[in-house]
Amino acid sequence: MVLDVALAQLPVRAAGALIDLTVMFVFYILGLLMWAATLADYDPALTAAVVIIFTVLVLLGYPVVFEMATRGRSLGKMALGLRVVSEDGGPERFRQALFRALAAVIEIWMFFGGPAVICSLISPKGKRIGDVFAGTVVISERGPRPAPPPVMPPALAWWAASLQLSGLGAEQAELARQFLDRAAQLDPAIRDEMAYRIAGEVTARISPPPPPGTPPQFVLAAVLAERHRRELHRLAGPVGGGPGHPPAAQPPAAPPPVRTPPTAGGFAPPT
Repeated sequence: MVLDVALAQLPVRAAGALIDLTVMFVFYILGLLMWAATLADYDPALTAAVVIIFTVLVLLGYPVVFEMATRGRSLGKMALGLRVVSEDGGPERFRQALFRALAAVIEIWMFFGGPAVICSLISPKGKRIGDVFAGTVVISERGPRPAPPPVMPPALAWWAASLQLSGLGAEQAELARQFLDRAAQLDPAIRDEMAYRIAGEVTARISPPPPPGTPPQFVLAAVLAERHRRELHRLAGPVGGGPGHPPAAQPPAAPPPVRTPPTAGGFAPPT
């Protein structure tokens, strides 16, 4: 997922699941009691069929209907500010909600949540088995808001618009974002060393290389700003960049002057 979101932590997800399980259990018992109250003559076959129908409606109907009606939220998720979204940041789809509900029958109901907890602990994004198969992730809408994306350096907009970013992984992008967020708090010597190292890792995964002599902090800011702009454009659909971001193409601007011979990464090392 390119857009920065706060992933839901396992304890919060477990609390939300406990609320949902309680609600589902109450619905199930109430449904059976209402059926029993309407019985005139006891029919074992009809009663067994009704029990099966109630069970399917509760186990599958409750999560699917609620998550589709509320765009990825059940009652437990509403209470704790959670939402299920696709891995690309889009809304959860019916197929994904159905896969999650079917997987929950096995990993939560049959094995008392053990597989779900183990998978969530192993997964970097805290996914349970249903999320892995459905291609979804649970996010927290009440967590601390992530820092805004870097501002595009105007002189690099023309270069960023031409970038091939498919080779840039989420790990490198997150490392660059964290560095830019903390750069002002670092010792200048350490900051410069980290900037050139991280920029070197990033530029090795993109093309074309940055203009010669470009400061590494500007390189990282341009890459992250363009990456964020493209994801917003892909999700929203309109042509051109969002507010504060340049459109897809800009007239070429003159690159910064070269003060020392550039390295293979496209910018000069500190002297």
